Amino acid sequence: MQDGPPAGTPLVLFNEIEPGIAILTLNRPQARNALSRALIDELTTRVESLSRDDAIAAIIVAAEGKVFSSGHDLKELTAHRSDPDGGQGFFRETMQACSALMRGIVACRKPVIAAVAGRATAAGCQLVATCDLAVAADTADFATPGVNIGLFCSTPMVALSRNVPRKRAMEMLLLGEAISASDAMTYGLVNRVVPAQDVLGEALNMARAIAAKSKATVAIGKEAFYAQAELPLNEAYDFASEVMVKNMMQGDAEEGICAFLEKRPAQWQKS
Repeated sequence: MQDGPPAGTPLVLFNEIEPGIAILTLNRPQARNALSRALIDELTTRVESLSRDDAIAAIIVAAEGKVFSSGHDLKELTAHRSDPDGGQGFFRETMQACSALMRGIVACRKPVIAAVAGRATAAGCQLVATCDLAVAADTADFATPGVNIGLFCSTPMVALSRNVPRKRAMEMLLLGEAISASDAMTYGLVNRVVPAQDVLGEALNMARAIAAKSKATVAIGKEAFYAQAELPLNEAYDFASEVMVKNMMQGDAEEGICAFLEKRPAQWQKS
């Protein structure tokens, strides 16, 4: 059975169905949207490009088929065990590439929203946890089941442990059991749970709300959020205070405050 779309078909589909909102769709449904090296590289390139695109305000990551992503492509990884080094080099390159993708999503100047209509496991769950926001179908579920096959989900653990309480993260990592979308929302892994047919629409609603804000302000805020989260409390406040000063000096802050005081819509700068 073919493990991907026909040769020449993009592994990540790009669509801008309305101005300012980009949709990136994982396009390996036959392979349960497994994160092959080629798909990882293509998604990384797309995210980096959109981060630099002044016309884009928000990015949605969706998937073709019934599975959002099953994680790393185990068939591809296993095939490299016949390499002279037993696959070690390819394994290292793949994990480093996937980690670079996740860091790229965090560093992206545009908010990234996961639209999860199906199962998300292992590195697929990591991708959901890494996105800034996530909408899930009420039929979706999430798991980090590597422990069940002798491969602990160590890199998914990084994103998972930064988004859900430690006891919950350890439960998912040690037991390898799937959790429901409602539990994922309770844990803080996803923001909203809706009927399956409404997942993309709800993600678009969130993207539209973001697109109505100042792009410059959103970019400042996203970068500062992740930076302060890694700092001790006193350092975080010192850092955030300087960010507020920098933000206050931006033209959009001046315009936004004046518009609020004058009770009129703000006119944001285009980039």
